[in-house]
Amino acid sequence: MTDVSPRPTAVRPDTTPLAARLALLVASGAAFMSFLDLSVVNIAFPAITRDYPGTAATTLTWVVSGYAVAFAALLTPAGRLADSLGRGRVFLAALAGFALTSLLCALAPGADWLIAGRLLQGGAAAFLIPAGLGLVLGATPPERIGAAMAAWTAAGGFAATVGPAVGGALVEWFGWRSVFVVNVPIAALLLLAGVRLIAGDRRHGDGLPDLVGTVATGLGIGAIVAAVTEGQQWGWVDWRTLTAGIGGAGLLAVALWRSRRHPRPAIAVGLWRSRSYALVNATAFVFGAAMFAWLLAGPLWLDGMWHYSVLKSAGAMTIGAIASMVTAVLAGRATADRQRLLGVLGAVMFAAATLYMSTGVWDATPALWQAWLPAGILGGGGIGLLITVLGTTAARSLPPQRFAAGVGMNVTARQSGGALGVALLAAVFAAHPGAPLTAFHTLFAVCAVIAVATAVLAAVPARAEEAGA
Repeated sequence: MTDVSPRPTAVRPDTTPLAARLALLVASGAAFMSFLDLSVVNIAFPAITRDYPGTAATTLTWVVSGYAVAFAALLTPAGRLADSLGRGRVFLAALAGFALTSLLCALAPGADWLIAGRLLQGGAAAFLIPAGLGLVLGATPPERIGAAMAAWTAAGGFAATVGPAVGGALVEWFGWRSVFVVNVPIAALLLLAGVRLIAGDRRHGDGLPDLVGTVATGLGIGAIVAAVTEGQQWGWVDWRTLTAGIGGAGLLAVALWRSRRHPRPAIAVGLWRSRSYALVNATAFVFGAAMFAWLLAGPLWLDGMWHYSVLKSAGAMTIGAIASMVTAVLAGRATADRQRLLGVLGAVMFAAATLYMSTGVWDATPALWQAWLPAGILGGGGIGLLITVLGTTAARSLPPQRFAAGVGMNVTARQSGGALGVALLAAVFAAHPGAPLTAFHTLFAVCAVIAVATAVLAAVPARAEEAGA
């Protein structure tokens, strides 16, 4: 099995301090933009549902899960394609694609167009991440790679922190379409700054990624998400639900089978030969389901149950985002032998927050300080601890030259679980029409159960071992 991470070349590209800073600046800006879109759309989602009253809420959740599905399916093959065609060229093309698809979302005349735009936008974002990481690794001297990766990772974390505030302000002042329009000038600036990166571009891949496996991965994840999302409406034993669920599982099985044999796999299964790394990704997948469902449920609760304005909702959501940033910094500074304990603690904190939110304390009466504040601190703080531990452990469980591939696959696992989590939210609400409080309590209870399962996985001792090639 060949490697899927950016590989060194016989002739290193420009590694002058200016080139390294430029690559880091542009790649971090792109990471900030792509991860920002995950959080701002959650804030905008209630407004989107009001603008498309004729579209079922379960269908509209594809605005969130469609981005996650495309991102997860294309992240690994995107890294391979960037190697083959040149990271700078792929990166700039992905930036342009992200700007165009953002504009498509902003101008969408109907829900179908918006969902299609989000699928394409998620695909463009999937190319931004590995190509950007490859540029940073190629332009940064070996002794500075650790610091550069920390800065790149911080950009994604900062996006999650400021996302609620930025999204709330944009929606309140300019409407939900503005959360997509704002990507266009940002991408244009990054494009102008990044043109110089092509000068040192090198093509050093050994072929294109497995197209059949890539398509099977995307369709498989999407079909399973569709079965969970629409199952309540279609009927759980309806032929459409069964076809989507069984067919999706079959397509994923085909993708995994091909990835074990193909020299340029769609899924980096070779990395899973490390028991530690496989366990980390399983944990990320399971937790992703609860985390994505919780993050989308928050704005829906504030809008539908407490009737908060968009700005007030954004302010409330910022509590958890800030708690996440603080605990992420603390977890990042912890020694390796304490990280597993912090990961378990993060999952337990999140479980406590969601279990608390499933009780009668949470009702239609607004209780920002008594209910939302403690839950936001616990839940957001738990996310910061666990996500940081998972990312750090993923990197440590693989050789340094496979860092980019390892982090990318960890993000893929989390995004795949997240797509299922959003589908779960849609299914729970479809099962309780006209009873939103019951639906919210049920969803939070399910999230608590998933978080407990995450804590169990995070507590399993890991072994330091290298994945096979």
